[in-house]
Formats: sequence, C-alpha cells, structure tokens
Amino acid sequence: MGPDEIEGQGPDTEGAKGHLRATRRSLPIALLRARESVMAHFRPMLSRHDLTEQQWRVMRVLAEEGEMDATQLAAKALILAPSLTRMIRLLEKRLLIFIRKDADDGRRTLVRIAPDGLGLIEKIRPESAAVYQMLEARCGGAELESLMDQLDRLVSRLGPAEAQGDD
Repeated sequence: MGPDEIEGQGPDTEGAKGHLRATRRSLPIALLRARESVMAHFRPMLSRHDLTEQQWRVMRVLAEEGEMDATQLAAKALILAPSLTRMIRLLEKRLLIFIRKDADDGRRTLVRIAPDGLGLIEKIRPESAAVYQMLEARCGGAELESLMDQLDRLVSRLGPAEAQGDD
C-alpha cells in the first residue's frame, strides 16, 4: 500500500466500500492547506495594521462593492452573521466603516467603508502587492492565474457556499 492510500482504496479515488481518501488527497483538506500556506504570507501584514483576515475581507468587499446590508456583506465576505455583527462594531469604533439603519426597513443594517477605511486599504496596498509579487515569483504568475481560473470554475460548477466563514 502506498503512502497516500488507506486500506481498501487507491491513492486518488474513494474505495469501493466507501473508504475515505487519504487526507493528503482530500479536496477540502488540500484547499485548507493551500489557504493556510498562502495566508501565512498575508497574516503578518494584517497584524502590523491590527486587522484580522475577516476584518480585511469585510473592508475589501465594502471598498469594491459600496454600501450593502449586513446579510449581503456576511455572504460576500464569507463570515457568519453573528461574527460580522461583533466585527462591524469594532470596525465602526475604529472609524473604518459606517453603520446605519435602513430608513425604509429598520430591521436592515447598512454598512459602508469610511474614508479612514479606504485610507488604511491604500496604506496596506503596497505591502499586499509585494506579497503577490513574491507569490508570483515563487509559483509563476501564469500558474496562479490558471489556479484562480480553476477555482472560479469549481465554484461555478458546485455553486457558491452559504455564508459559512472561518470566523
């Protein structure tokens, strides 16, 4: 039996009796390993600016998409709604975002990026670009673009996840 096999199955396929793939060949685990490997290069940058990965995603989504309701924001930033509620309060306290109630529907919370939030994104932009340059140098720009295309196709074929972030 090879190192990637579990008794009763080959390295790349589920066993006939429903045996599990070796974790090294499990798609969810492989995607998590890749995510952690990539994020290890971004986390120090975010830490220097006192931001979590989730806060950075929220700010980036708001900067790209403009004002939106908290439910949409949670889905687009892949964050669970209860975690988003706590997070946007902290970001508002830091004056990085603005929060307001929808005038037409008081149950809806609208969120938008504040000028200080845009300023922080601009401040971080060169550091982020440097991380991307390093990733491209190590992995190849064309390979990273191909990987992004493949991941986009995977999501397109499987459908987007409901807001089940990694909070």
